[in-house]
Amino acid sequence: MLRHRHLGTATLALGLVVLTDVLRVFLPSVITIFGQAASTPAELLGAFALGWFVLALAAPPLVRLVGSRVVGVVAVALLGAARLALTAGPGGWAQLWLASAGLLAGLVWLAATAARGERAVPGLALGLAAAALGHVLVGTYDLVWRGSWAAWVAGGATVAALLAGEVLLARRRGESTPVPHVRAWLLTGPALVLGGMVALSPAVVSTATSFWFGEAGTASTPLFAFAPLGVAVALLLLAALAPPRPRARLVWPALLLAGALLFGYGPPSLLAVAVLLSAAGLGGCLALADGAAGPTARAASRRGYAVVGGMLVFAVVSVLYYAAYDLGYPNGWLPALVAVLTGLIALEGRLRPRPAAPATEESVAPAAVSTARESRAFARLPAVPIAALATLTAFAAAVLHEPWPMATNRPGPPEQVRVVAYNIRMGFGMDGRFDLTALERAVRGADVVVLSEVDRGWLLNGGHDTLHLLSDRLGLPYVFAPAADALWGDAVLSRWLVGRARTRVLPAVGAPTGAQALGVTVDFSEGVRLAVVSTHLQPPPGADPVVQARAVADFATEYADGLPLVVAGDFNTEPGDPAFAALTDAGLVDAFAAARPLPTSPADDPREQIDHVFVSPDLVASEAVAMPGTASDHLPVAVTLTLPGGAS
Repeated sequence: MLRHRHLGTATLALGLVVLTDVLRVFLPSVITIFGQAASTPAELLGAFALGWFVLALAAPPLVRLVGSRVVGVVAVALLGAARLALTAGPGGWAQLWLASAGLLAGLVWLAATAARGERAVPGLALGLAAAALGHVLVGTYDLVWRGSWAAWVAGGATVAALLAGEVLLARRRGESTPVPHVRAWLLTGPALVLGGMVALSPAVVSTATSFWFGEAGTASTPLFAFAPLGVAVALLLLAALAPPRPRARLVWPALLLAGALLFGYGPPSLLAVAVLLSAAGLGGCLALADGAAGPTARAASRRGYAVVGGMLVFAVVSVLYYAAYDLGYPNGWLPALVAVLTGLIALEGRLRPRPAAPATEESVAPAAVSTARESRAFARLPAVPIAALATLTAFAAAVLHEPWPMATNRPGPPEQVRVVAYNIRMGFGMDGRFDLTALERAVRGADVVVLSEVDRGWLLNGGHDTLHLLSDRLGLPYVFAPAADALWGDAVLSRWLVGRARTRVLPAVGAPTGAQALGVTVDFSEGVRLAVVSTHLQPPPGADPVVQARAVADFATEYADGLPLVVAGDFNTEPGDPAFAALTDAGLVDAFAAARPLPTSPADDPREQIDHVFVSPDLVASEAVAMPGTASDHLPVAVTLTLPGGAS
């Protein structure tokens, strides 16, 4: 009985890990494949994504008709098959449909598991923690994108263990199991969205840590970037697996709300605090939602609808939060709203005493007594050892993935510098795959790399810290400046030491996505320095980004203060347009003039010249090229710059 009791918890946790893997492919695939390089309206993207969660509302009637055991086994088999098929790296529409099918199968499996009466909270807490730890152990570069033999072995072993657990649970007969309240299952979706967005995201943790090492609102390469995740996971597990204390029942929702508000409205320097508060509060809310209920057929159906409804909350919040960057409305309130909803669900029934049920033969039957005992046993899983093991795992990952990038000066300053500018579209290629190897290949060998559309942990894009991963692979430290929010912006990587980082927010003038200009100074030694400004202009609807272009030119000129200057990035303007002219009128030189036309977008059929490098007149540009490749929807552009003698 003990074995079966923990088997249900372990199977639920494994299933959530596999489902999370599929979600990390499904969400970005909607944007990069169905979205057709961002040309599809955000409303249509949202409708497509939400449709799969709405379809899952048919799962509870299916479970009631066929039976939770059969449906659970079949759904897990389909979920596992989709997860393994995605490892084969199909890309394109095949990837989108496989991820969609896997998602639907996972939702049906959740409905079957809930209807069967498995205890929700321990499995949910362990599943959230295991998914986060698995993500950090691979440095946020998921196994599903790698396609190596190790990825196949790890993925296959996880799926096999999940399927074996589900089959054993389906064969279980004649043993009482704890039956959770509906509210515990209703929290599945909110817990997944809060965990993936802030509380248990390794990428958010590494980004938060990097802001401790930056200056003037920027972020720089940190030491042991993932270490705080160990604390966050421990806080969640200790709060979720320990019996709730009645006097502290209001503390957990308050902590969760404080963390969500700090995430939505706080400065980047406090992002790590938001993670820790959210993790502790989420774990405590899960514990508050724990408890036993009556094992009736009607309750089984209600649990199925509750878990699917909770996942629908996950979908709606994910779509609404990230669509704001395309449609231009405020979104900081959404995590706070989910935190309030989570707290209210957790507290339901805790704020008022329940009336005592009259004693009957049924109410004191041995099975009921056994269920109560099992409920207490589940609530007293060894929280401290589990949390300690999780913390050690996260700390080990922090050491394992410590990038140790070194910016070194060659003997004396160089005569020439190779500069690459690249809009990496959050790391996703034209086929919708997250391909770090292709990105690395596109920029390797450059002395200075200027990146646009750098994603450092958006749940919508799979929760990767693309900048940390590239910095690690290239061995180059970085400076990052937030644009849309603390997790999305622009960056500079350099083979030489950089300093004096500054960032300036650009006027929005109606553009829905935020923009900034990041200035850094590259120190080549012996007094030879180069000012580099990275930016990504966001044009207002139907207009040229001329106002932002003028703001960038003013900032760059002021920042350089007489130093040789490079201004590079995705300008969303072409030669001859007013914004392009605003930059050249400010005294900057088009470094690609001799190589025009130089189209860079879209990558598979370049027609638009929108990625540029501008330089001060004292820099001589040569060997300008747009390098072919489909690791992003833009082509990387490169140019060799000859430094002026004695520049200082």
